[in-house]
Amino acid sequence: MKKCIVNSYDELAAHLGKQLGESDWLTVDQQRINKFADATLDHQWIHTDIEKAKAESPYKSTIAHGYLTLSLLPYLWNESVEVHNIHMMVNYGMEKMRFGRPVITGSRIRLVSELESIDNLRGVCKAGIKFRIEIEGEKKPALEGIATFLYYFD
Repeated sequence: MKKCIVNSYDELAAHLGKQLGESDWLTVDQQRINKFADATLDHQWIHTDIEKAKAESPYKSTIAHGYLTLSLLPYLWNESVEVHNIHMMVNYGMEKMRFGRPVITGSRIRLVSELESIDNLRGVCKAGIKFRIEIEGEKKPALEGIATFLYYFD
């Protein structure tokens, strides 16, 4: 699917109930996991100790932090949807977020999204984006939920 380009509230509203975009695949490698562990001070062995994970983890590998997967949402969103003519965007909230499967190190993930809801709040666009972060080759997603963004269109 090609990147979705949105220039106005009305253009975004036209996508209600439809798929908005699908990002390219992104590899989640050990270096990214280690940097996330350093940034969050979460060095649990299941994420960072390759040898212990091979021996003791049910996945026989390290896995990405769930919150690392979540933190990739803005990047993957921008890879699949471009919203123009705004002077500000605010992350407003998350609903019904569920981690479905762990992202095993070296796996590739992508974002698939659809417009779940849209409201005009006195000139501010409140958009509910149903998202699913898929793992290549897996039926169950790594993460899914509804992200709410506020767009301040010009």
